[in-house]
Amino acid sequence: MHTDARTIPDQSLIEGDICIIGAGAAGISIALEWLNTPYKIILLEGGGFDYEPRMQDLYRGKTTGQRYYPLESARLHYFGGTTGHWAGFCSPLEPIDFEKRDWVPHSGWPIQRADLDPFYARAHKNLELGPYEYDAKYYEEQDPSLVPLPFNTDVVYNKMWHFSPPTRFGTKYRDDIINAPNVHLYTYANVCNIQGNENTSAIKEVTVKNFAEKTHTVRAKYFICACCAIQNARLLLASNRQAPKGLGNDNDLVGRFFMEHLEIKSAELWLEKNDPLKLYMIDYGKTKYRAELAISAKKQRELKILNGTSSLTPLEIARQQPAFIDIWTADKAKREKGMANFDVKAKKNEHPNGYNSYQLFTRIEQAPNPDSRIMLDTETDELGMPRGMLHWELTPLEKTSIRKIYETIGQQAGMA
Repeated sequence: MHTDARTIPDQSLIEGDICIIGAGAAGISIALEWLNTPYKIILLEGGGFDYEPRMQDLYRGKTTGQRYYPLESARLHYFGGTTGHWAGFCSPLEPIDFEKRDWVPHSGWPIQRADLDPFYARAHKNLELGPYEYDAKYYEEQDPSLVPLPFNTDVVYNKMWHFSPPTRFGTKYRDDIINAPNVHLYTYANVCNIQGNENTSAIKEVTVKNFAEKTHTVRAKYFICACCAIQNARLLLASNRQAPKGLGNDNDLVGRFFMEHLEIKSAELWLEKNDPLKLYMIDYGKTKYRAELAISAKKQRELKILNGTSSLTPLEIARQQPAFIDIWTADKAKREKGMANFDVKAKKNEHPNGYNSYQLFTRIEQAPNPDSRIMLDTETDELGMPRGMLHWELTPLEKTSIRKIYETIGQQAGMA
């Protein structure tokens, strides 16, 4: 069932069993789990069913520290969320990512990778990813043309990634959500405040607003924030009427330890002769899986570095690839035209027999850093909510790790 929150009477009361805040990949996936159950599910989406610049502007904010994307470009603000421009790149975290590592301050999770495996397998269905299989040998046996680089896998192994079509949740699951009798989707319902009970030990209700100047109250037994890392923290910090520091922020941890996929292009791999390296290549819209070079857990412990991978892009193509952080614009047409122009150039430079030089695009985890954080700005958005402000800060461990990853891959290439 779908309701446009702009069309119902001002100060309406909406009630249900479970309220999900945010209808992106996470929010829609959660709602799908509750289809056709006895429970009344309230799914709140701030935007509508399509991209709108005015709506997207609600995510605008400031950044300091390490250069970052404009905050309004980090997530899309309409039904389906960021799956609307997502490329579909997926791979599970590695077991070492969950471990307490003595060389990584603040590391260690309360769960293990094995705890997530059943949920990863279920997510594969929603994302149309195919079998939950990430062993490179499984794919090499199916296709003999997928020849791995001759590296010692105890040092550098092939980490597999799957590609979703990509699944656009806003299109793929729109009818399932709207037609579900127990799921009540409200669009144009921006949550601007969370109200707790008397001692803020549980959530009582949330306030939603929209550009039609209407305000509504949503009450439920349970609430789930599924707005993305930046917006979840912003919402909790802005809900400060009962708790001056923000809800759940008694220990000043909400918004801290902000992490991103730290990406850098700064190495090249040169071969004696042309090689298509088919196992490692990507053709957007066609590739279903590929490998990246990854440092083994054993080697990470030896070198005391962070986990990371390196993908390979033909150097002729990579040199023409624009920096994504520089091409973002609020104008969707211009943004898509810029990417399309690159795709055309890439196709023109394709060689059927492969290349003898490749660029390494390295993506690593960040060391948990409490000074890398999301805060509130003094400026408010059009609905009166304080805008988010991100201070992104790295540590020396990221730089050391990137350097040692390249050195390790280089040593393996030299011995091959």
